[in-house]
Amino acid sequence: MRSTIIHSIVSALLVFCVVSHGPAGSIEAPVSDATQECLTCHSTATPAIVEDWKKSRHSVVTPLQALGRPELHRRVSASNISNHLSGYVVGCAECHTLNVENHKDTLVHNEKKTHLTVTPRDCSTCHPAEAEQYEKNLMAFAHVNLVGNSVYSQMMHSINGSVTFDDRKTTISAPDEKTQAESCLACHGTKLQVTGVKKRETDYGEMEFVEMSGYPNQGVGRLNPDDSKGSCSSCHGRHQFSIQMARKPYTCSQCHKGPDVPAYKIYSVSKHGAMFSSMEKEWNFNNVPWVAGKDFTAPTCATCHVSLVTDPEGKIVSKRTHQMADRLPWRIFGLIYSHAHPKSPDTTIIKNKDGVQLPTSLDGQPAAGFLISKQEQDLRKDTMQAVCLTCHSQGWVKGHWDRFQNTLQTTDSSVLTATRILFRAWDEKLAGKDDLFDEAIEKQWTEQWLFFANSTRIASAMMGNDYGVFDNGRWYMNKNLQDMLDRLFFLRSAKKSDR
Repeated sequence: MRSTIIHSIVSALLVFCVVSHGPAGSIEAPVSDATQECLTCHSTATPAIVEDWKKSRHSVVTPLQALGRPELHRRVSASNISNHLSGYVVGCAECHTLNVENHKDTLVHNEKKTHLTVTPRDCSTCHPAEAEQYEKNLMAFAHVNLVGNSVYSQMMHSINGSVTFDDRKTTISAPDEKTQAESCLACHGTKLQVTGVKKRETDYGEMEFVEMSGYPNQGVGRLNPDDSKGSCSSCHGRHQFSIQMARKPYTCSQCHKGPDVPAYKIYSVSKHGAMFSSMEKEWNFNNVPWVAGKDFTAPTCATCHVSLVTDPEGKIVSKRTHQMADRLPWRIFGLIYSHAHPKSPDTTIIKNKDGVQLPTSLDGQPAAGFLISKQEQDLRKDTMQAVCLTCHSQGWVKGHWDRFQNTLQTTDSSVLTATRILFRAWDEKLAGKDDLFDEAIEKQWTEQWLFFANSTRIASAMMGNDYGVFDNGRWYMNKNLQDMLDRLFFLRSAKKSDR
């Protein structure tokens, strides 16, 4: 029965053997026999996936053709690609059977070894520079840096744990794996671990499928079954893997929208965001290189942080990078104080003066030995400002950055004030120091830096001013300080009344 169905599908789809439809129009491009075999079933089993792939550049351009492009216009960074891959379009088999010996999620599917996940290490066959850069990126270590940090493990416990009430007190139990996976680890990435193989009845007969804990997930720091980190489809959604998608701010908003990191919301109300929303249909999001003033007239997230950008004369303004901090002198969100970027993307190795895995101490002193130098900061600042200068004068850029650096100082000062109030509560035994996030005054302290200072810093960096004033900005920083002080007085009074 199964062979009859497959034979019928093969006959019906023979026309697809050498013709694919993609963004460059309808052209002849050879499809490998292995991928063609996948398509015969999956055109029926998962038709939307196949149709999405048919719209991709992968489906219409072979790696050999990609290598033939002028260097500045290439989308691949490999200098050569194996003969058995280079002559065919990049299809199902080219990705899902590429490294079967290195994938723990490999199984025999339709009599061929296939791995379920496709990882940055697989993509490095054609994109080695991008994969290598991403490995040095904080995003690649997003899971490790969250789960492997004792402070942030406490925070996850306080956010995701189940709370029960008994005898005038609450107790938080450890969060379960599924809750972690759909909250913090949805963006930071889960750990994909093979738990077994299960047989299921399908339209094509009984088949085996890999079962994995942590699946599905496309988080930026996902730990993969081939021991690599990350997921290219976090930004380049599968199976089209569009550069256009990665260049638009909607994609970044998947993880950069909440009160802890409101970058997308701030961008949306900035002048740059207003220009994007008004004119994006007139812009060219597919061109390589991306030409400032011609392909776009205001930056998106990718313009500033990732993309290869040139001026209209072809001069390189910024090189393509997947190491996102290459253009960032400071780290301004997610941590208690702003600080120079860490030298290593693995921030679990950091120890501040108190022996805690944080880049600054609670009183704001940097763990300087683990952070980039002033010289490196200036280099990254110049790289970012080169993008600004394609549209703005030196005076404009300098004025903007002066205000931004002033905001770093004022927000850090405000956080330090909140920390001193918290220290007083600890010193007077009005709150316990064992857990930074389990008492009301500690939660207020957390909101001071995680929500209000973060919002104000990002608003200053991206010119989304209201988010730095009333919407989780300076108003709330000052209000929260008063609320913390009031709570300190309340705790003192309550302690006296208990005597």
